[in-house]
Amino acid sequence: MADLNTDVRYIKGIGEKKALALNKLGVFTLYDLLSYFPRKYEDRSRFRPIALAAEGETLCVCGLVADTPRLTRIRRGLDLVKFRAVDETGAMDVTFFNQPYVKDQIQRGESYIFFGKIEIKGTHRSMVNPVVEKEGTVNGVTGRIIPVYRLNAGVNQRSILQAVSQALSLCADQIPDILPEELRLRCALAPAPYAYQNIHFPADFGALEIARRRLIFEELFLLACALGRVRGERVREGGIRFERHDIEEFYSTLPFSPTGAQRRAVNEALNDLCSGGVMNRLVQGDVGSGKTLIAAALIWECWKNGRLSAFMAPTEILTEQHYETLSAFLKPFGIRIGKLTGSMTAKAKRDVKEALQSGELDLVIGTHALFSEGVEYPQLGLVVTDEQHRFGVAQRSALISKGEKPHVLVMSATPIPRTLALIIYGDLDVSILDEMPPGRQKVDTFAVTESYRERLNGFIRKLVGEGRQVFVVCPMVEENDELNMPLKSAQEHAEALAETFPELRVGCVHGKLKPKLKDEIMHSFVAREIDILVSTTVIEVGVDVPNAALMIVENAERFGLSQLHQLRGRVGRGKHKSYCILISDADGEEVKQRLQILCKTNDGFKVSEEDLRLRGPGDFFGSRQHGLPEMHVADLGADAQVLQRAQQEALALLQTDPMLDKPEHRALRERVDRLLTANEDSFN
Repeated sequence: MADLNTDVRYIKGIGEKKALALNKLGVFTLYDLLSYFPRKYEDRSRFRPIALAAEGETLCVCGLVADTPRLTRIRRGLDLVKFRAVDETGAMDVTFFNQPYVKDQIQRGESYIFFGKIEIKGTHRSMVNPVVEKEGTVNGVTGRIIPVYRLNAGVNQRSILQAVSQALSLCADQIPDILPEELRLRCALAPAPYAYQNIHFPADFGALEIARRRLIFEELFLLACALGRVRGERVREGGIRFERHDIEEFYSTLPFSPTGAQRRAVNEALNDLCSGGVMNRLVQGDVGSGKTLIAAALIWECWKNGRLSAFMAPTEILTEQHYETLSAFLKPFGIRIGKLTGSMTAKAKRDVKEALQSGELDLVIGTHALFSEGVEYPQLGLVVTDEQHRFGVAQRSALISKGEKPHVLVMSATPIPRTLALIIYGDLDVSILDEMPPGRQKVDTFAVTESYRERLNGFIRKLVGEGRQVFVVCPMVEENDELNMPLKSAQEHAEALAETFPELRVGCVHGKLKPKLKDEIMHSFVAREIDILVSTTVIEVGVDVPNAALMIVENAERFGLSQLHQLRGRVGRGKHKSYCILISDADGEEVKQRLQILCKTNDGFKVSEEDLRLRGPGDFFGSRQHGLPEMHVADLGADAQVLQRAQQEALALLQTDPMLDKPEHRALRERVDRLLTANEDSFN
């Protein structure tokens, strides 16, 4: 008797070869097969008489084959099978390209259902390469909503359809309902067997929506339970309990007054540090919202408690900037600060390591060199990582493992909606800086076409003549003929600009350059030795050039809104009026709408919500370093409300049963354990 753990190879019609192809899709058991949800659906439930079918409609037609199918060989590699189908209203021609076997499958005088797109020329109607099956076929592929699955080379749609159908008939009633009954009824969710049956073979679109709602909630609830358990275990583990000092002592040395948002974030973090648990907090704020001040306040508190802090930045130039900024905040207290980067001489590195070991430093700022072999941290109390998504989870863990459960502060200038932040950042608590310090420049943003190029060149001359500098960002490093698209490349565009502006100094930086050369070019730009810096998105995050007043983005349609907002944040960092010009000749209303969002608002959170709605969560990070398990049915952009409800319900459940030990939560616990095991390297 088959059950949910039965290997797919034992299903009728699968066998070894197809089983291997399914394994590559992550399908090993019948349960995996039932959880392999369709990527979309084809509505084959709509029928029309031939004469009433309109041009371009995709639908089903039931017709009698009026003549014997004819096979014609047009030339080598091109065979046609043609015949005519009729009903009481009219006739249509049916043509199959390169499917000679159809000639023997279709019988004159028999009735068939044809599903395809109707084409009309004059009074003639036709269908090309339709799906076809005999009228009255039981469990056929017409006359209903048909699921469409992701495939690979070894398996086709029909094979998966038949396999899923068998799996449902064998063990649909064995699918455990991991949602507590009381919760399921309170949230008006369908039972699990109904949901699985109708996600694959919906009776109608209403049934499909009921099934999707149940499975979306289940997936997000499961994820929220897993993350809640990780967070709960961390709190129970216990950490270094700091003694709280009066933070006003730190604030009193600042040349400005912190914003309400900054004070709130510092307070939330100080509560963590003094709670007896391990702090794991994300400070998320727009470009220029003052995240470094939060880090400085916590480093001060750590120093007050006699502990060492480590601050990790993704690049050497950012390390330099943080060194200068944090020194300004902390030097009044005599806090001793060191720096450790890959490009330092062996002697300089050795000196810093020795100073660390002997307790002569209170704070060390550096790149990934901070967690290299031989770097020891006595009394490590706080680890800060800037632009955390630039680091793999393993890199951050390597630095944290240098101490005994140090507190962790993560900073990100990529604003994302709070509900998504709670998922993406796993077990981190979230503080949001939703207030800008006074004096921060608003960047005027314009979306233009190539026809504005001459005017733009004049604007560049004017700004550089006034002593300002210009960023130009291109989507590629170099020309790529294979793409067959007129995209600007950084190298070629830099050469073209050098010809257009022979009197100006043009530089070029991109990801293919060696890190040392990249840093040298960036330093030259910061030192005002370059007027126009052409680059790829390597300058997206963090680089501070107060004199840069113009950001130009070529082929702006190639970037996500959040990425464009990050690029815009490279200007407007000084006292000069700043501008961002988005250049795109791409057609389509959607492109124009997307770029107009940036022209209308400088608020990164509003931009991110629109980006999430339009493009989904992948755009925020590009890679999967954000610790997000792959979603099978939920869409974190479209299903934000369901996500919020699922998080609330998971939190309420974990408060009553933190480890899911109650017998009625056994199935849920098994699924949570499986999710945590499968993603142990991904959860942040």
